[in-house]
Amino acid sequence: MNTQHDTPFPDSATLAAELELNGVWNTSAVSDLIRSKCEHGETPAFLFLGKKEAALLREHLAQAFGAEAVSTLRDTYYMGLEVVEIEVESFVFTGGRKTVRTLQDPIARRPAWRDRDAEAMWQFRI
Repeated sequence: MNTQHDTPFPDSATLAAELELNGVWNTSAVSDLIRSKCEHGETPAFLFLGKKEAALLREHLAQAFGAEAVSTLRDTYYMGLEVVEIEVESFVFTGGRKTVRTLQDPIARRPAWRDRDAEAMWQFRI
């Protein structure tokens, strides 16, 4: 069985960066990028960052949570996307796909409304 594919896996050499950060972390630009990739109830799942952008994100998060809280970005989520640091100098890309789940609360799980008077006529009570 041949499992080799003719198309190469995408990487930072074949994909263009979607955003350029000029020495400072830009939360609104990242948010706009994520929104631009959301459609039909699906959002990206990963935020791929190069070394420069990962350092900017760590600095940004350190201002809010302290430097010791963000010594690494492993298992870090930013704006709902898992942060993946890649071994290139500069790169920002959102990828993957996750579906938006409906709100799971007691109201969402209620049965459909029924007319109690009409339904009472059809119930058998002991």
